[in-house]
Amino acid sequence: MSTEKSNHDFRILMSEAFRLLRPFWILTLFGTAVGALSGLATAWLLATINRGLHDPQGATWTLLAEFLGLCLLSVGGAAIAGALNSIIGQRLIAALRKDISARILRAPIAALEAFRSHRIMAVLTNDVDTVSAFTFNFSGYAIAFAVTVGSFIYLLTLSLVVFLLALVSLGLGVAINIIAKRGWIRDYEDVRVAQDDLHKQYRAIIDGAKELKINRARRARVHGVLLSAAADRIAALKSRAMRLFWVADAAGSAVFFAVIGLLLAWRHAFGIDAGVVSGAVIVLLYVKGPVERIAGALPILDQARVSFRRIAELSTELDQHEPNHAIALVTDAPPPPRTIRLIELQGATYAFPTRYGRSPFRLGPINLTIRAGEMLFIIGENGSGKTTLVKLLLGLYVPQDGAILFDGERLTPESRDDYRQLFSTVFSDYYLFDDLADSALSEDAQPYLERLGIAQRVKIEGDRFSTTDLSTGQRKRLALVHAYLERRPILVTDEWAADQDPEFRRIFYEELLPDLKAQGRTLIVISHDDRYFGAADRVVRLSEGKIIEDRHATVRS
Repeated sequence: MSTEKSNHDFRILMSEAFRLLRPFWILTLFGTAVGALSGLATAWLLATINRGLHDPQGATWTLLAEFLGLCLLSVGGAAIAGALNSIIGQRLIAALRKDISARILRAPIAALEAFRSHRIMAVLTNDVDTVSAFTFNFSGYAIAFAVTVGSFIYLLTLSLVVFLLALVSLGLGVAINIIAKRGWIRDYEDVRVAQDDLHKQYRAIIDGAKELKINRARRARVHGVLLSAAADRIAALKSRAMRLFWVADAAGSAVFFAVIGLLLAWRHAFGIDAGVVSGAVIVLLYVKGPVERIAGALPILDQARVSFRRIAELSTELDQHEPNHAIALVTDAPPPPRTIRLIELQGATYAFPTRYGRSPFRLGPINLTIRAGEMLFIIGENGSGKTTLVKLLLGLYVPQDGAILFDGERLTPESRDDYRQLFSTVFSDYYLFDDLADSALSEDAQPYLERLGIAQRVKIEGDRFSTTDLSTGQRKRLALVHAYLERRPILVTDEWAADQDPEFRRIFYEELLPDLKAQGRTLIVISHDDRYFGAADRVVRLSEGKIIEDRHATVRS
């Protein structure tokens, strides 16, 4: 990794960290200060204990009071700092989760499709959880650092020689960890890449469960080769990284014990008093724990840094596609227009990115006008561009050339989200929500459930459907219920009837669509059912990304 890239990654990391911490900086500062005070009190407590052991008067009431006060400050400060850190850490993680989710919602569909869902899920789960684990322990690290600083200050007051020996040992320990860190940070980078592959295979065994049940060879490959390879690679990389850490940790401990041995063996040569030596040994033995905790935080910090960089990179990548104001994430946003006169595509084109050196699929240039109240069928062979055209019409894809006009006005990034609110959709790869977007519509849902023949299977319970565990065709009918309830002026369906039985397919084309048209809805229907093309006002045929036919339908007898 180049120095320039490392600096760029660090700037991204710090920018995101400060942005997220900004609402909590007062609590963060206070919690860190209390934790540091607790750590310094612990170091002072060690000095008090050593003084009491060598005081000719023994344990006086003053010393006992000082001991008690420092104990309360050390323990109480650690408890307060830990509690505050837990509150801040969980608020920070909640803010991080909501922030990433908001960026995903704002991002264009093309960007999300390019990222792939398994990569995004790895960020939302693995990376956020890794950052959460580090923030949960942050107060402990702050206290350990304060104890270490306070202990070294006390060593300086005891003896300059002792302080310098301890400082040299600490420096050697730091140098050993820095050298080891160069190895384990590469391993953690590779672990993060392997976790993307692991999430991909998790999706395969869940989403492809039916296919894997009936294909033994593929099942063996997915589990025995792909998933196992990713899991084993993560285990091997993490094991190697932790071996480096434990070797470095053992070497650091050995250096500490070597310093204690030097003090005991060469006390007279150094001219150090026995009381100073005993105080130094107490401090060094005690501070070994905090130093090891700080050293132990390095792998966790590196994992958190890798994860946070992935989060920051995802956030930056998603943000650069579309302005933040382009998507409203609040319920009190201004209502979008509820009527249309016409939608026009003027020379609109869209091409997918080049992959594997192959020429990308290109749609357009498309010139198309859709008028209010029209029933338009979009037809063509598989791969002809029907779904891409619909995504362009919906404003999910942005034309790379040409324009989309709504009632004569050119669509802009600022108006695109309002424009999308004109549409209700049932995609071929739709997601079926089990709740209603507006609970006030629960009473209106029942007639549609009955009309679509699923009232006996699905009930309305509060603001949600009783079940979505239905057959493929019934799930599509329930998705159409959502579209009915939205009452938007344009309904778009993508191969809706493909999973329906012959009778309900007839009902869809001959009853449901005409009824919706009679209500004033504009209908855009992707279909292969040539038997029912006569139900449309117009039929647009696509081939290889271009409109090759745009005609008024002929009603068949």
